[in-house]
Amino acid sequence: MVEITRDAARFVADAGAREGMLFLFIRHTSASLTVQENADPDVRTDLVTALRRLAPSDAPWVHDVEGPDDMPAHVKTMLTGVSLHVPVIAGALALGTWQGIYLAEHRARPHRREVLMRFIGSRA
Repeated sequence: MVEITRDAARFVADAGAREGMLFLFIRHTSASLTVQENADPDVRTDLVTALRRLAPSDAPWVHDVEGPDDMPAHVKTMLTGVSLHVPVIAGALALGTWQGIYLAEHRARPHRREVLMRFIGSRA
């Protein structure tokens, strides 16, 4: 799990955002976006462990052309989602105290991932 909160905050600042909504969308089917705790790294470790238990790579998947981790990655993406919307108030992301925005990579080897961001609302 890679935290992208700073990237999102930079995007909002560069857009001159004041009040509105930041939309994020990942253009992939084997990675996802999530808002999760950013204080204790053990939370991310446990979340990855939970997803591995829900969709193990050694299950008897039919789709395995791209490797044994591909179908489990699709299942994990279905469970966690490919889009988020985060309120923007007074030019800042309105995340909770312990919340961060994360890109969750569900494949065993790293991939290049693209996250689209759009701000809709009023500008400063």
